Amino acid sequence: MVLVYINSTTGLSKAALETVTYGKKLGGDVTVITNGAASNDLLATLGEYGAAKVLVDRSVDGEDPQQLARLIAAVADQVSASAVIFSHDVYGKAVAPRLSVRMKAGLVAGAIAIPEADGSIKVNVFSGKAVGYVKVASEKRIISLLPNSIQPEKSGSACGVEETSGLAGASAIKVLETKKPEGNIPLPEAELVVSAGRGLKGPENWGMIEDLATALGAATACSRPVADIGWRPHHEHVGQTGVAIRPNLYIAVGISGAIQHLAGVNGSKVIVVVNTDTEAPFFKAADYGIVGDAFEVIPRLTEAVKRFKAAQH
Repeated sequence: MVLVYINSTTGLSKAALETVTYGKKLGGDVTVITNGAASNDLLATLGEYGAAKVLVDRSVDGEDPQQLARLIAAVADQVSASAVIFSHDVYGKAVAPRLSVRMKAGLVAGAIAIPEADGSIKVNVFSGKAVGYVKVASEKRIISLLPNSIQPEKSGSACGVEETSGLAGASAIKVLETKKPEGNIPLPEAELVVSAGRGLKGPENWGMIEDLATALGAATACSRPVADIGWRPHHEHVGQTGVAIRPNLYIAVGISGAIQHLAGVNGSKVIVVVNTDTEAPFFKAADYGIVGDAFEVIPRLTEAVKRFKAAQH
């Protein structure tokens, strides 16, 4: 039995569908444990991705990782789970290690593929600059999956949803204020990302980045210096000290490509770099590079994208 935890407070994210798909690929029945206000009809659609049953505890808000660990451990014991799957997000990072200790189960953090024939699991190491293989020796294992590592796959039909409560205990945390990132596409889930750095010269020039992102249907991001000086909000900062992303396409505009930035984006399938500096380190990591002025290149690229999409209709 495989148990998958997802947080459905704001609905079902792409990362949630990935974890259910991953759990199904491990083999055996998949039970999902979740919390939040998502409707039963919405939760039932997880059956299309491999879930046999969904358990939901609406009394848990997900802000207390200790409370979540108690809930998941109790459900794992109920269903005799041999594996527990998380997304490698803020919840996975906070809860999975606690659950590992509570269940005496080995933890594989940041998996990027299904287990090999020998049971070893591929992970990113050294901030994504290399890969390694981790094998769990314990009877039970806990795995957190890096977002956008696998594609959600439909393999079934809607499943049953059951309400549960009383397994998590009281929360020791009181949330006074929550600040949520703006934008329609959360960065960790984005398949297309347009990012920019100090080469844009000022926040007043960000409109062309947003125009390109809108044309592509992409999320926007930035380098750390841009966030530090207040040009863009910190939740858009990608890199080793910001958000680590693995999009299918990452367009970097006016970013030199320091090693700290590369560590957070080098899992991207395709990297396109636009910079006037031919010696910019980012060009060495790029699949495609454009040496040119962003103020000339980006508007022309945006128009080309619009023409291409118009021709498809």
